[in-house]
Amino acid sequence: MKLTIKKTDGKSSSKKAELNDAIFGIEPNETVLYEDVRRILANKRQGTASTKERGEVRGGGRKAYKQKGTGMARRGSIRSPLLKGGGTVFGPKPRNYTVKLSKKAKSLARKSALSLKANEEAIIITQNFEFDEPKTKQVVEILEALELSGKKVLFLTAETDKTLYLSARNIPGVSVLEANKPTTYEIMNADVLVIQEGAVDVLEETFEPKVEEEAA
Repeated sequence: MKLTIKKTDGKSSSKKAELNDAIFGIEPNETVLYEDVRRILANKRQGTASTKERGEVRGGGRKAYKQKGTGMARRGSIRSPLLKGGGTVFGPKPRNYTVKLSKKAKSLARKSALSLKANEEAIIITQNFEFDEPKTKQVVEILEALELSGKKVLFLTAETDKTLYLSARNIPGVSVLEANKPTTYEIMNADVLVIQEGAVDVLEETFEPKVEEEAA
């Protein structure tokens, strides 16, 4: 697959980037995609929510009122789940939400996500660019030139670019990551991937060992 490399002013350059079909051209595995996104979101949960059951709520040691003659229900305790201030029935307790997935499945999920974005034409390759100092206005101008204003955009760079990160962090929906770091969720959550020319090689190097194993 070949994509025309865009300039930061939105115009097409004379160069084209060739994307590896083993990464950007596979048949997306929707089941693995779902499982990996579920794993990522589940692993973010702290699992610290806790409620008190009837036996843990303070008070209610004595019988609230006599058994007979009141015309009311026979309450043994004022901490019944049916009363205000009572215990919680089947409430959450601290637990571990961690979900595990094999390395091979994670790799397949990421490649499926990249291939899905390629199929949707939601990938833009740009020339390498860098800023002398953090300027949000410069990122806004690039987004406007590429007609991406108001969209969720994930910039992928070849290496850590702190200046670009600082320039983009105040723009809602825009994030910056090194090409070898985005998770399946981050790829799927973005409307468009803006990949710098140098980051394409990093992506291929990230998956190359796995691609060779599969080919063998």
